[in-house]
Amino acid sequence: MQRFHQLLFIASLVALSWLAMMAIHEFGHLLGAILTGGNVERVVLRPLTFSRTDVFPNPHPAVVVWLGPIVGCLVPVAACLFVPRRMTITRAVAMFFAGFCLIANGAYISIGSLDGIGDCGEMLRTGSPLWTLIAFGGIAVSSGLFVWHRLGSLNHFLSHPSLIDIPKAYLALFVLIVVVVAYCLFDSLGISAGVLSAVFPAGFVVNRN
Repeated sequence: MQRFHQLLFIASLVALSWLAMMAIHEFGHLLGAILTGGNVERVVLRPLTFSRTDVFPNPHPAVVVWLGPIVGCLVPVAACLFVPRRMTITRAVAMFFAGFCLIANGAYISIGSLDGIGDCGEMLRTGSPLWTLIAFGGIAVSSGLFVWHRLGSLNHFLSHPSLIDIPKAYLALFVLIVVVVAYCLFDSLGISAGVLSAVFPAGFVVNRN
């Protein structure tokens, strides 16, 4: 059962990291739109699809598109730095998440630049040289791997399933369920429109159509 709880914790943590990474990435696009006077028409956050933020009109698309991966990398790293060292498990989870976000955003930008996928296509259309996308991706992925390296040996963790007890395993699963439900509510009940329109009433419209 210790092995089961360890695997449950790992699976929940990876899934939760993916969902949280997408949310922070889209927050970067939102921030870029707000700062440059853009109008957010739609924010797509669904558990089983790739996230997306549609901005129109978009006076400064280069700022909006670049703030997605930049904020997506910097926020998790900054959050990790504020976790005290004495909180061993929490700090390890924060470091894993920071590394995950660095690698995911970096790989997305560097690999996506080759085919102009998603944000990468917008970056290239707005004048960003190809080498800047590849360089950003290389730096981000390398930094993420460095953060993961500082976590210690993966083999040691996998060979000691007792490091993850029952409360930790089911807490991770519970948080994952809560986040999935929140994503579903965000999409199906129009919470994005209500919340964002209330916070940014002027020049900020969210349309779910």
